[in-house]
Amino acid sequence: MTVERIVRIVAGLFIMLSLALSHFAGTADLSSPSWLWFTAFVGFNLFQSGITRFCPMDIMLKKAGVQSGCGL
Repeated sequence: MTVERIVRIVAGLFIMLSLALSHFAGTADLSSPSWLWFTAFVGFNLFQSGITRFCPMDIMLKKAGVQSGCGL
């Protein structure tokens, strides 16, 4: 497993954990439609892309001609 994949997994977990903690603390209501669901989607996508290597943004950027790599 690469550093990039681990970073995606941890970042996704932290986003979803912070949403869950704020929901159960009563500061965010995830039972009604809101922009927090978009945040949950981003967190879940980060997590799953770290595990499965499937990322829609990677595909879109490659089709747009953006080169992969560190660029150093």
